[in-house]
Amino acid sequence: KKGLLLTPVVHVRGLCEAVVEADLIDALEKFGPICYVMMMPFKRQALVEFSTVESADRCVSCGAKEPVYIAGQQAYFNYSTSKRITRPTNADNPNSGNKVLLLSIQNPLYPITTDVLYTVCNPIGSVLRIVIFKRNGIQAMVEFESVQCAQKAKAALNGADIYAGCCTLKIEYARPTRLNVIKNDNESWDYTKPYLVRRDRGKGRQRQAILGEHPSSYSENGYGPPCPLLPLPGNSRYKLTSVDAPDMVSYPLPQSSSSYSGHAPSSVAMVSGLHPSKMNCTRIFNLFCLYGNIEKVKFMKSVPGTALVEMGDEYAVDRAITHLNSIKVFGKRLNVCVSKQHAVIPSQVFELEDGSSSYKDFAMTRNNRFSSAGQASKNIIQPPSAVLHYYNVPPCISQEHLLRTISGLLEFDSKTEAVEVLTVLNHYQIRIPSKSPVPANRKLN
Repeated sequence: KKGLLLTPVVHVRGLCEAVVEADLIDALEKFGPICYVMMMPFKRQALVEFSTVESADRCVSCGAKEPVYIAGQQAYFNYSTSKRITRPTNADNPNSGNKVLLLSIQNPLYPITTDVLYTVCNPIGSVLRIVIFKRNGIQAMVEFESVQCAQKAKAALNGADIYAGCCTLKIEYARPTRLNVIKNDNESWDYTKPYLVRRDRGKGRQRQAILGEHPSSYSENGYGPPCPLLPLPGNSRYKLTSVDAPDMVSYPLPQSSSSYSGHAPSSVAMVSGLHPSKMNCTRIFNLFCLYGNIEKVKFMKSVPGTALVEMGDEYAVDRAITHLNSIKVFGKRLNVCVSKQHAVIPSQVFELEDGSSSYKDFAMTRNNRFSSAGQASKNIIQPPSAVLHYYNVPPCISQEHLLRTISGLLEFDSKTEAVEVLTVLNHYQIRIPSKSPVPANRKLN
């Protein structure tokens, strides 16, 4: 270890998507007392500050000799260059007056609105204001009436799922101590100023009670069939008392979103880090269509390796960001975020390196999978993995692993390989003899 700078801060990599702060503490406190944890949920990484350098050294050394599992997945450790994790304001001493919590929503398969967060948080402590922002994922700040209410909410909800198996809450103390809300809508709400509600929305805000329905197919936007709400586990650290909150949370139907602080929700995603010769409009469609309908795709001439993807709604963009941001495709890491543009305009069309057009309209394609509630209900939203499900393959395919099958599973050595195969071969047309009654357009999903 000569020349190696030892610090009490350990950098943790390889975390699974659903891991929360408490999982890290459970797995790593055997190496020594932990002072602070900073999650990086959208990178699947974290920083863990131990009370001593010796504890950090035990963690890194043990992780190098034998696997250490966090939430069922092997994690990897190395020393951080920092000697101390920078805390948000008041994080070390919540009693100093911080009553604003920062919520990161991991795996948000369903829309997150002010109604949803109010329904979740207000039974625990009186909520004054909520602001939701969407950049590299979905986050929100919730201002409570008092520091005690914020502490209670953090202890009760950190690591809990809003809905079964998804919309997991990662909660920290925020930097600001008060939120400034300029209007009441799905993205922001000041519960002390009801007059901020927009008059042109027709009927007033429809806040539902705590008990209620889980979202169904949600019109034709396709969030799949209803599934049971998630009661907080009886033997879990997230369990509330009957006085704190009911066993389940409801889902108020979302209304149209509006802007907050100049950053408006958009149905357009911006994708950068695209391989210049291996990615085109069709391959972007093949990858993004798993998370919502694709209307248009356009590469930006002024920013090489960057494209705009217009999707069916802003929630499809949220799902695409959640599942596709930071994945590797053809050796390059994608960056997916919400675009400031609200539509893709077919201007400055040019030829890509592979000879295809930089713009393509997919609005009428039959390969969009969320065009009706019936179609959408068959789609199971999943993050990229090393296993692909394929279907609609004709029996005449001669490859040994596909012989006499029309559907099945293909397991690859890595998630990256599976993503690249899907990007290239999804919706690939297989030519078969004309006498066969099977259609020529085959899908690999």
